[in-house]
Amino acid sequence: MLQNLQTLAREARSWPFEQARNLLAHVLKKRLPEAERGEARALIDAGEADKALARFEVLRRPVVLETGYGPSGLPHMGTFGEVARTTMVRNAFRALTGDHWPTRLIAFSDDMDGLRKVPEGIPNPEMLREDLHKPLTQVRDPFGTHDSFAAHNNARLRAFLDSFGFDYEFMSSTETYRSGRFDQALLTLLERFDAVQAIMLPTLGEERRATYSPFLPISPITGHVLQVPTLERNVDTGTIVFDDPAGGRTEVPVTGGHVKLQWKPDWAMRWTALDVDYEMSGKDLIESVRESSKVCRALGGVPPEGFNYELFLDIEGKKISKSKGNGLTMEDWLRYGTPESLSWYMFQSPKSAKSLHFNVIPRATDDYLAFIEAYKTQEPAKRIDNAVWSIHAGSPPDHASPVSFSLLLNLVGVANATDKAALWAYFARYLPDATPETEPLLDRLMGYALNYYEDFVKPTKIYRAPDDKEKAALLDLAARLEALPADTTDGETIQGEVYAVGKAHGFDPLRAWFGALYEVLLGASQGPRFGSFAAIYGLEQTVKLIREGAEGRLAAS
Repeated sequence: MLQNLQTLAREARSWPFEQARNLLAHVLKKRLPEAERGEARALIDAGEADKALARFEVLRRPVVLETGYGPSGLPHMGTFGEVARTTMVRNAFRALTGDHWPTRLIAFSDDMDGLRKVPEGIPNPEMLREDLHKPLTQVRDPFGTHDSFAAHNNARLRAFLDSFGFDYEFMSSTETYRSGRFDQALLTLLERFDAVQAIMLPTLGEERRATYSPFLPISPITGHVLQVPTLERNVDTGTIVFDDPAGGRTEVPVTGGHVKLQWKPDWAMRWTALDVDYEMSGKDLIESVRESSKVCRALGGVPPEGFNYELFLDIEGKKISKSKGNGLTMEDWLRYGTPESLSWYMFQSPKSAKSLHFNVIPRATDDYLAFIEAYKTQEPAKRIDNAVWSIHAGSPPDHASPVSFSLLLNLVGVANATDKAALWAYFARYLPDATPETEPLLDRLMGYALNYYEDFVKPTKIYRAPDDKEKAALLDLAARLEALPADTTDGETIQGEVYAVGKAHGFDPLRAWFGALYEVLLGASQGPRFGSFAAIYGLEQTVKLIREGAEGRLAAS
């Protein structure tokens, strides 16, 4: 069974498996002489990764995947997306290697950076203005809940990642610099200062080149992260000399957290010190990846494998910025949609720019449910490329929800429901054995639907009166549904009557008839499968709704 999974993983076409195969090739190239790579790859492809690890000791080191987070603003969707997508690659790599190869996922917080500007929408901005230029772990928390602004934002990120069950190691830039974890790499950079400068200076403007140094010393007096030239560098003592605006000529070690690196050299140093094998990044960082990779090689490291994903856009088509706060927060999404729907959204087309705002949540939720249903009947080769395989690490649930999210939204509106109990009452006849315990996802969806309807659907509803043709069709539909047995709960039977009425009254195309139903009865331009909706809402209630719509009373009210 395991070997069969590895075979499927080698042939899978979805992007996490493409990335996993790239990662495997990268690690073999990085760790083995060319003459030995073929043998190791053959063993792994044969489902014997354990033998490859036993045969080549250098392969036993964990494969390290990293994601980065800048806590100068609150965590946002892009942050979560990187962890979610990297986890999908990690799961694919495990399938590819039979889960024999140990892996690590590091969620790295760049919390030693200086606070350059006050993010919008943050309480107590005057406090942050007073702490500008200090490392984020030394900036006071404007929310008043943690020791620093970075600690607050890091805690928000970790709580969210933990709620999804991600398997990761959190790492703080401040802690790693201060602990000595980066000392050797920093001393190497000090020794190869000129080589790093030769890489970085051509990428800068003339004015910036005149003062640039990869080292950003922390002022012993003000605690500020200083953008100042390095006047002297002492390889023997491991120190640099600079001019501190608050205290004149100053000498500090480059180790122990006395300096922070500029972010591109810092990225490269981190790859080297932590032996990172994989890191993805946004399309806007392609040039940064290129320059950091050069610095990584100059430090004696090997740049990681990875790929560049497209950025998220807000409702106006603008790039989402954590400092502007113009995107959905993770809490926003989870007020209106399931965690699984968010993961589904992250899986889809990572190299295509996508809008990220409230109106994508219902579609993402229903698409996730549809993919769960499709998974049940797919052959193994199709299953492994289904998004839900990657979302659930190869073990998606057997059952999702008996109804769609869009149907629930319309049921909430038509029934004027304000709580789950009111919605469950409509399911008593349609699904007599269903309870919140037997249908937990449906129960959760009800809560999301109530929130979403109240905040986004209800304010935008616009009912219209039917024209003469539509009125006649609506009254005909009401009569046909009245002729059905009162206890009918078969959505397909009801849907058949809806189709028959549309055809009998000459609606061409037939979608014009369904458009009329939605606009007249539901106050929206589109809606759920009407037969299923009527089956849950109840025939008597549905007939009453249709007659009110036909007479224009819904539009009038």
